[in-house]
Formats: sequence, structure tokens, C-alpha cells
Amino acid sequence: MFPEIRNSRFTFCFAAIALFFSLLNAVPVFAQAQAAKPASIVIVGADVADGTGKPLRKINVRINVDRIVKIGNFKPKKDEQVIQADSLVLAPGFIDMHNHSDRGLESQPLAETQISQGITTLLLGQDGGSPWPIADYFRARLTDRPALNVAMCVGHATVRRKVMGEDYKRVARPEEVEQMAKFVEQGMQEGAVCLSSGLEYVMGSYASTDEVVALARAAAKHDGFYISHIRDEADKAFDAMREVITIGEQAKLPVQNTHIKLGTVGVWGKAADVIKLYDEARKRGVDVTADCYPYDAWHSNMKVLVPSKRWEDPVDVQKALDDVGGAQNILITEYEADHSYEGKTLEEVAKLRGITPVALYIEMVKNGDAGIIGKSMIDADIKTLYQWPWTMVSSDGGIGMKHPRGAGTFPKVLGRFVREKQWLTLPEAIRKMTSLPAWRLKLKDRGTIKKGNVADLVLFNPATVIDNSTFAEPFKLSTGIEKVWVNGTLVWDAGHATGARPGRVLPK
Repeated sequence: MFPEIRNSRFTFCFAAIALFFSLLNAVPVFAQAQAAKPASIVIVGADVADGTGKPLRKINVRINVDRIVKIGNFKPKKDEQVIQADSLVLAPGFIDMHNHSDRGLESQPLAETQISQGITTLLLGQDGGSPWPIADYFRARLTDRPALNVAMCVGHATVRRKVMGEDYKRVARPEEVEQMAKFVEQGMQEGAVCLSSGLEYVMGSYASTDEVVALARAAAKHDGFYISHIRDEADKAFDAMREVITIGEQAKLPVQNTHIKLGTVGVWGKAADVIKLYDEARKRGVDVTADCYPYDAWHSNMKVLVPSKRWEDPVDVQKALDDVGGAQNILITEYEADHSYEGKTLEEVAKLRGITPVALYIEMVKNGDAGIIGKSMIDADIKTLYQWPWTMVSSDGGIGMKHPRGAGTFPKVLGRFVREKQWLTLPEAIRKMTSLPAWRLKLKDRGTIKKGNVADLVLFNPATVIDNSTFAEPFKLSTGIEKVWVNGTLVWDAGHATGARPGRVLPK
């Protein structure tokens, strides 16, 4: 997986890196087995959702060290730990296909806002931004392990900045694209599973489709896929979705429209047309999928509101605010120039200042931009997108995220979309959280409850599981997730982190 490659300064021997990572990944299981020599654990009486979408079955599951070793109707042995799980559901660990805990894991390796949701694996390096070099990030995670597993994307914007520096506001020259492609290959050889892009953001927005196709081909050489925050999620969303399809067709690799949405008034109610577009592409052989978070509000920077990039043009700014339903739908979450604005809407601050929302927007962008939450999607579209068989659950959240999705995504789907609204059956929701993302990530021994698979598991109460995080209290933990195992080790138990950190770098 790690052949020797060269850059302009020195030679990397990736076979050595692979050996280093594989040995580090093996340490926790070996140490656990040698130090404690634990008996098997048997979970008894649970309704098992195996991750495939099949109906739940009341069967027992035995875990030994880091693997599922037996499933069925059997009696525990005398020396085994027995967990009585009547009225609870046992599912594979949830896989978050879009997560931003890259830096958060460094300061909060227990990742309580994540494991309390039942998440056992994170896909990082999203929206075109990834740590670099990826080998160094993985080495740090293996030295100072987190509570859960991590996989990584190579960020398009990251490699674009490495090659183009500050001279990025243009189409890249062929030699620059070639150099970017080499960096993508390096990242893939260091263990990344895909190429990510954020084509709506400033750095990525100047890239041509041909540039992205070339980098996607580099990822495809290493059996990777392409995951994209597409070029527009508003009035031009359908053009941006067609671009994703084109990239998949031309680069000949799977593609994923991440945090899929229809984010402006002009495209509300058109989710069925999105599904039709993607289904037609799938019939032509394009392996296109999506992931979606269960909220009607997004979290980004203020500049993304104005796709023309004319951030000081009152006409464009007014149109941008109208497109999301008005300044009352824009909540300010981070603003370094004046923290008193945080927690208030753009409309509220404008009234306090005695100026128009347009004037306030222009001023804030001039003062260094701001983090915002935009409430601009409708339930009917979210429901339709979630019911598409090829849509996975994702958070677009992470440790420290000032949006309720950072702590509440997966319990919200289980509590609101399954139990309360009945948009999805429980087995289908679990499939979208487990086997479907595991298939996309090519994790052959995760994502389903099957003999021989890794014991990433979640035990939850289907009658009480719910998200508690809100826009006012975004870090409030969910309830109803009773126990979480990562690689066979209990990391979450009855509302608390156990302190264990058995996370691994995947897919090694």
C-alpha cells in the first residue's frame, strides 16, 4: 500500500510507514489481552439490528478481545461477563462520514460529544481541508490515541494551497495540477481513503472541473473515492450536482455529495428532482451517493452567503439574505472583532446598532468574516433526501462544534426521524449509519454485526434515545445511548466516558 515515491527534496519509504502504523494499531489489543486476559463478554436479550437493514432479531452476541466471536441463541459460560440488554437495541458502531474533529481530538481525545452519540468511526479531512502530511497526523493519533477510530480524506484545498500559495485566485496551470496530483497520491499512499473538496469556499472555488477530475483520478489510482462540498448548495445546486456526476464519470471513481441540501428559497421543494438526477446517473453506471445531517440549518462562514464573492455589493448581499429567508435566519456563532455579537441573529445585531442587515454584513466581512449558522432548509426536502436508499447519516459536526449537530446528530435521527416522525424504519436508519458508510469506506470487517467482525458496537434504548443539544446549548450530550464499544473496549457506559482510548487509524 505504501510504495516508495519521490518529491523534489527527499524519498519517502511508505512501506516503513505502513509497518509502523500496523504495529502501533496492534498495540492496544495485545496490551489489553496480555495485561488483563479478560473473559469474553456476552450481550444477552438485546434486539439486534445487524446493520444490513434486515428486521431486528433477539439473539445473543459474544465479544472476545476486539472481535465478535459468536451470534445466536446460546448460553453464556460461567466465567463470562454478561450484559443483560432486555428492551435495548444492539447495533454496529455508527460511522460519521463527515466530521470535523481533526484538531479536537488533539485536546479532547475522549471525544465525549461523539461517543455519546454512538459514533465509533470518524471520516476527517473534509470540505477540502486536511492535516498535512497525513502520515504525521496518523502518527500523532496512534501515539496519543482517541476513544474512537479515524479515517482521513486528502483535502483538495490543502494541496492547492501547497502548490499555488497565495496566488490561487485563478485556474491552475497544467504543471500545477500535476504537482497537486502528486500530493494527492502521497496522501493516499499515507493512508487516506478519498479526496475531499469544498468548491463553495474561496480556495476551492477557483478550481476548474478539469483540475478536480485530474486530482480525483489520482485518488482513483489508490482505490479511493471523491467526496464534495459541492460548488453551490443554493440556486445553482443542480449545476453543482451535475459537476459531481461529471467528475465521477470522467475520473472513473465513486463520488459522494456530502451534507446534501437545498439551501435557498429558489430550490426548496425540489429534493425529488435531486433524487431523479442521481438515480439517472446511477443507472448509467456512476457510483454516486450522499450523506445528510438531520437539521434545517448549516454552519459555515459569512462569505459563503454571497456566491458572487461581491461581499461589499449591497445588491448582492441583499439578494443573499433574501435567498435564505432574511437576516433573522442568520445566527452569529463566532466573530473575533466583537464577541458580543455571538449568539444573536444578524437582524438582532443590526437593530441594536441602528443599521441595516446589509450594512452590518458588509462591515463584518471587512472586519475579518464571521462564523454563522444559516437556517435555510425545509423538512420536506430533508425527509426526501433521507429516504433515498443511497443517503448516509453524517453530522458535519465534531468536537467543539457550535451547532447542535456536533453533539446530537445520530440520536436525533433515531429519536426524531425514526421514533417520532417515522420517516425511516429503525433497521433502515441503522443501515444508513453503519453498513452503507462501511461499504463506501471499504471497511470489510466493520459496519455489520457478524461473526469475525470488529466489535464496534452501540447499545441504546429505542424508546428514550434523543438529542438534547440546541443552538443555545450546542454541547449538551444526548441521552439513551447506554454503552459503546470501540474495537471491543467499552468507551461509553451509562452516561459517562470510561476513559478508555482504543481508537485506531483506518482502514489499516
